[in-house]
Amino acid sequence: MTERVVVDPITRIEGHLRIEAQMEGDKIAEAYSSGTMVRGIEIILRGRDPRDAWAFAQRICGVCTLVHGIASVRAVENALNYQVPPNAQMIRNLMIAAQYVHDHVMHFYHLHALDWVDVVSALDADPKATSELAQAISSYPKSSPGYFADVKTKLKGFVDGGQLGIFANGYWGHPAYKLPAEANLMAVAHYLEALTWQRDVVQIHTIFGGKNPHPNFLVGGVPSPIDLNSDSAINSRRLAEVQNIISRMRAFVDQVYVPDTLAIAGFYKDWGAQGEGVGNFLTYGDFPEKGMDDPSTYLVPSGVILNRNLDEVHEVDLHADDQIQEFIAHSWYDYEKGDKAGLHPYAGETAFNYTGPKPPFDQLDVGNAYSWLKSPRWRGLPMEVGPLARVLMLYAKGHDQTRELVDMTLSHLNVPPAALFSTLGRTAARTLETKIFADTMQTWFDNLVANIKAGDTRTHNGAKWEPSTWPATARGVGIMEAPRGGLAHWIVIENGRIANYQAVVPSTWNAGPRDDKGQPGPYEAALAGHTLHDPKQPIEILRTIHSFDPCIACAVHVNDPDGNELIRVDVS
Repeated sequence: MTERVVVDPITRIEGHLRIEAQMEGDKIAEAYSSGTMVRGIEIILRGRDPRDAWAFAQRICGVCTLVHGIASVRAVENALNYQVPPNAQMIRNLMIAAQYVHDHVMHFYHLHALDWVDVVSALDADPKATSELAQAISSYPKSSPGYFADVKTKLKGFVDGGQLGIFANGYWGHPAYKLPAEANLMAVAHYLEALTWQRDVVQIHTIFGGKNPHPNFLVGGVPSPIDLNSDSAINSRRLAEVQNIISRMRAFVDQVYVPDTLAIAGFYKDWGAQGEGVGNFLTYGDFPEKGMDDPSTYLVPSGVILNRNLDEVHEVDLHADDQIQEFIAHSWYDYEKGDKAGLHPYAGETAFNYTGPKPPFDQLDVGNAYSWLKSPRWRGLPMEVGPLARVLMLYAKGHDQTRELVDMTLSHLNVPPAALFSTLGRTAARTLETKIFADTMQTWFDNLVANIKAGDTRTHNGAKWEPSTWPATARGVGIMEAPRGGLAHWIVIENGRIANYQAVVPSTWNAGPRDDKGQPGPYEAALAGHTLHDPKQPIEILRTIHSFDPCIACAVHVNDPDGNELIRVDVS
């Protein structure tokens, strides 16, 4: 007898995601991923000045606070061949990397760790033994018996008062939890530490961008002038603050995040053989030393890895009609050419066509449309994007630090290289790239300071740039590697206005439904074969889905700046 396990909504993510798992006994035979919000940001941007697009596009999401803004200004710069000064490149790199470090730490402790950490079990921990465990794996100063005793007392107050708050609704006591009580208490303590830590480190966005979330940007550079003698510009004091933030980021990553990942992973080595996904990986590349038009200087290279083959990296052409396309065979959209067509984003269409059942409903009609997400493909193939794709690409391209960290992790956990292509590998990759980017922030900061000392304080091109000087028609693509994966915004400009705009975001690549050939997306493929201990508490589904760090608000969205209704979906 078969049954379908439904998890709706998937919690501890940004946005609304529904997962349905078709069971055969206690195993998942097929899985289906459905984004349950309408997407329409592309419609909002039509007819607007392309220089203003970033302010709208950035609000696709409230978690990835700057990535859509960066992709948007890069799209306009690419379309109009507008160059960016070196200082602006370094400042953008620092802001993007700060987003990574902040986002990945927050994801690990506050969105993903509770899939592996039994919070209530921490009440059985011995603070002295917890201290010994913490000091054995790290030099983090907050590791005394008294410190962990205080955390245990605080947690006991939550439990005894029946007010678990942020720890409510977990599957506490589930047999899939394997950590000893002391490891659980250590992780809970660091969960709480990360809440305070993250509040301070986001200040790097306010220094360079004026605010967080959604810092300010500017086509052609950054809106942060440099004048060491001015209180209203980037001066010596603010540069010292940036240095302090970078140091604190690196300390927390080195002393807490990396050791905790390795310690927790050691109890879940079996997850190195589960959750692989589609086996294909895509990166656009990011973090240029020079301009975006010089990919040879990117820290993260661009490319495609097929069938887990790290010996061959295929080139990605973002402008070619036959490479990146979006399909809608199982999405609630219409294309003029029909639902089997694949459209390159330059020719992308956003037309709604909801033909599904009226929510709430028992099951998705998976034979037809079942998601507001489209199905992006590279040369017709599904691709996984994100930390694992980036780490694999860096490893394949011979990046020394990546190879050292990956080899160290595999050796420490005593797992084979194939474990990289798994839920465990995906989670570890996120931690390892966080260290890589946090360490490289120091290099970018040093380069920025060196430029300033040499007398170069430019942060914007400064050239006269008016629509009257633009070509009648222009098109471009703005790429970046967002924390959740490869992000690209394609723009078509006609007579100084946006004629078409399409954003293909990481969670569309990963969470999209099947295409017209029946190929599952990465979420769907990664869940197949999982054994569920208890279908009523499907923690195994959460573990693998959370390992991708879903952001469905990025993948599907509709809004109006004045709050007006844009479209009415009739489901009666």
